[in-house]
Amino acid sequence: MPMKFRRSILGLATTLTMASAVTAQEYPSRAITLVVPFASGGGIDASARLQAQVLGEILGQLVVVENVGGAAGTIGSAKVANARPDGYMMLIGNSGTHAYSQTLYKKQPFDSVKDFEPIGLVTESPRILLGRKDLPVKDLKEFVVYAKANQAKMQYGSAGVGSGTHLPCALFNSVVGLKIEHIPYRGAGAVLQDLLAGRIDYMCDTIQTGAARAKSGQVKGLAVMAPKRLSIIPDVPTTGEQGIAGVEATVWNGFFFPKGTPKPIVMKMHAALQTMLARPDTAGKMESFGLDIVPPEQRSPEYLTKLLGEEIERWGKLIRSTGITVEE
Repeated sequence: MPMKFRRSILGLATTLTMASAVTAQEYPSRAITLVVPFASGGGIDASARLQAQVLGEILGQLVVVENVGGAAGTIGSAKVANARPDGYMMLIGNSGTHAYSQTLYKKQPFDSVKDFEPIGLVTESPRILLGRKDLPVKDLKEFVVYAKANQAKMQYGSAGVGSGTHLPCALFNSVVGLKIEHIPYRGAGAVLQDLLAGRIDYMCDTIQTGAARAKSGQVKGLAVMAPKRLSIIPDVPTTGEQGIAGVEATVWNGFFFPKGTPKPIVMKMHAALQTMLARPDTAGKMESFGLDIVPPEQRSPEYLTKLLGEEIERWGKLIRSTGITVEE
């Protein structure tokens, strides 16, 4: 290689490295948009707004929440996937937007691995299996016996096909051998209202709303779908404690940039996430929403990348085996 050409390449590499360093040093110089791929007013929206406020304080720039709902979170996620990779638009994604979607949709709106730069995992939110108040069972074992005897006339509800309240119940049904009619709704609130009214038999709700309803006696808390009991509802045992393994269902939440966002910017935002989660007041508020803050060793971009691959494989097997699809 001619010396002049080699120097030219080395000069270009040095220039790009210096430009990247300057970009990271100056970043952020204006407001950042945090896309929440769900309608306003839900549990993810509430936690996202809290985190946006705190991140803005840490970074010294406004972090503006933009709700882009529809198609179980994939519309908003696709917007970020196609955004300019400059660090000024990011996404709060979850199990549904980034794991379920990759098998659920016949026409995939994006590639969760190839189209995003993971920033870090933040929280986890286990599902809780709820039964209608007058269901004639007192625990999960009795529920399984009852459901197997009455499955032809039972129904369970969710916030929509492929949602975070659908697939956990589909997983449970598959493992224990139940074939029960699924009733999809337009939101989790409508499902819960019909469960309270006794029009459906059970649902796999978010821990945020489900625990409160179970503790009040409005519904039956049959099992927490997590490896261990939760402090928010300690009297309800886990599925594993009640003899049913392999049905744990936790919806995780993490932050993503578009693919190609410079690594220094990714790491600067990651550092801001770490600072945010280390604040006791912020962590306390998020835990009051029923969200578990993940430990520091699980917050890295590398960990989220690894988790994403595992989750796509795990839920993909279930979706394919049950034939669940969304025609979009």
